[in-house]
Amino acid sequence: MGRPTHARVSEVMTVDEFCAEMKVSKDTFYHWRKVGTAPICHRLPNGELRIDRADRDAWLARLRDVA
Repeated sequence: MGRPTHARVSEVMTVDEFCAEMKVSKDTFYHWRKVGTAPICHRLPNGELRIDRADRDAWLARLRDVA
């Protein structure tokens, strides 16, 4: 069996960093979480959220408009 993969610190972002990159408010981000449309998040033991950049990229790819 292979070793589990773990994201490096440089590959995860805080909610503030995510919101700044996406140019959305934290209220918008937490609304997306509430309705289940936000990217996958990881909750740290201290309660803070982190978003893996690979999860953000996959989330953006799913949002791509094919029109």
